[in-house]
Amino acid sequence: QVQLVESGGGLAQPGGSLRLSCAASGFTFSSYAMSWARQAPGKGVEWVSGISSDGGYTLYADSVKGRFTISRDNAKNTVYLQMNSLKPEDTALYYCVKSPTTIVVFTTGGVESDYWGRGTQVSVSS
Repeated sequence: QVQLVESGGGLAQPGGSLRLSCAASGFTFSSYAMSWARQAPGKGVEWVSGISSDGGYTLYADSVKGRFTISRDNAKNTVYLQMNSLKPEDTALYYCVKSPTTIVVFTTGGVESDYWGRGTQVSVSS
């Protein structure tokens, strides 16, 4: 079955960096776009970044553009999120999200998705 397992979260200081990883299994990883989404305490889910199946096309939410970088290694079935210049408002539970298509498709509710991981907590505080 499809499994998405996030790791790399933790506590960082403002201005610091973290690198999230998502190990995927149970499907042909190189055939599907992947995204990261987050949910801050008391708030709704926010899509953060997405990457096409071949890694050639990336997208970012305005809130993280220029600070976060998404990438993938199809040989390792892993997608990454490098987070730099972290801010307290980046504190959230970060989810790895699988798309049912080769590219990220936006819907009225967010991005088209069929599987989500359980999340990894990122906390940014001094």
